[in-house]
Amino acid sequence: MNLSDFDFELPPELIALNPARPRDGSKLLKVASNGQFEDSIFSKLPDYLMDGDILVVNDTKVMPSNIEGYKMNSEKKLTKISFTFFENLQNGLWKALAKPARKIFINDLIFFKDKNGNIHNIFSQIVNKNNGEVTFDFANDNDKFIQILSNDAKVMLPPYITSKRDIKKSDKEDYQTIFSDKEGSIAAPTAGLHFTESLNKKLSEKGVSFETLTLNIGLGTFSPLRNEVVEENNLHSEYCHVSDKIVEKLNTAKKNKNQRIVCVGTTALRSLETSFNGNEFTPVNTNTNKFIYPGIEINSVDALITNFHLPKSSLFILVCALMGTKTMLDTYNYAVKNKYRFFSYGDACFLEK
Repeated sequence: MNLSDFDFELPPELIALNPARPRDGSKLLKVASNGQFEDSIFSKLPDYLMDGDILVVNDTKVMPSNIEGYKMNSEKKLTKISFTFFENLQNGLWKALAKPARKIFINDLIFFKDKNGNIHNIFSQIVNKNNGEVTFDFANDNDKFIQILSNDAKVMLPPYITSKRDIKKSDKEDYQTIFSDKEGSIAAPTAGLHFTESLNKKLSEKGVSFETLTLNIGLGTFSPLRNEVVEENNLHSEYCHVSDKIVEKLNTAKKNKNQRIVCVGTTALRSLETSFNGNEFTPVNTNTNKFIYPGIEINSVDALITNFHLPKSSLFILVCALMGTKTMLDTYNYAVKNKYRFFSYGDACFLEK
C-alpha cells in the first residue's frame, strides 16, 4: 500500500478554525455498515445508540505546553526562545521543542517569567539536545514548573489552525473535552469535543454507559508519515492505560450480543486494539506505538465516533482499516460535497463496523 492510496482533495475553506457552538451542534455523518450515509447533528447521537451500549472515551487532559523561556547571553541580556513541552519523563526531566533551537546548548540555564514579567525562582537546565528537541532538568522544582505551565503556558493547537489565526483565550477551554481528567497530552482527543453535559444526560437516560481509558497524545499526532510505503512507517510511542475495571466490563459486553462497544475517537480505538488480544481485552499500563492500517483486522469495537482526518494521515488510514478504504474515500468525498467541516474543531462521523 502507498500513502497516495489514502489521498483526497480537501478545499481549504472546509478546515474548521473554531469549534461549533454549542459543541453538540456540529454536524454528524452516520455511515452504516452497508456504506449508506445519513446526515444528522451530533445532539441526535442518542438516535444511533441502544440501551446497553458502552461508549469508550479517552479521559486524557490537554496540558498548556507552549511557553516562552529566556537564557542569558554573553552581553548579560535575556534571549527569548519558544518552548513546547510535550513529555514529562521522570524525576524532573521534560522533553520540549525549542525554537530557534540554534540558540540552545547543553548546560544552558533557562528562565521563565510570570505574567507580570517577574522571573520565576526555579532551577531549569538543558541536559540534552537532539536537533530541535531538548531535555530539561527541573530537579526538585518540577512541581513548581508544572504550576508555571498551568498558569502561564498556552495550549498547542494544530498547525493548520495556528497558520490561519492566533491562539485565543477561549481555546484553553474549547480544546478540552468534558471527560478530561488525567493531564498528559499536548493535543485533544477531538471526537470527545462534541459531547456536552446535557447530551451525556440523554445518553445515560437511554441506557448508554461511559467507560474511560487514557492515551496521552504526544508530538507524533502532528507529524506526517514519511515513507510512501504505508507499512514502513512507525508511529511515535504514547502512554496508554486500560484498567482492570474497564477490561472486565468490556469482556462482559463482548459476550453479550445485545451490547455494543462504541469507541469515541481514534486514540481510544488505538488503546482498545492495544488491549485486545483477539479473544479478550487485557489490562494495559505502558507505551504503545501500534499502527493500524488496512489488512489489520479491527475486532475490538462495533462502531467508532470520530472527526474527519487529514489525507494520508495515520488516523485516516486507521478508519480505512475499520471500514474499508473505498468506503472511507467515498465518505470523505460525500463530506466535502456536503460542506462538512474537517479536522480538530470540525464535524464528526459515526462509523458502524
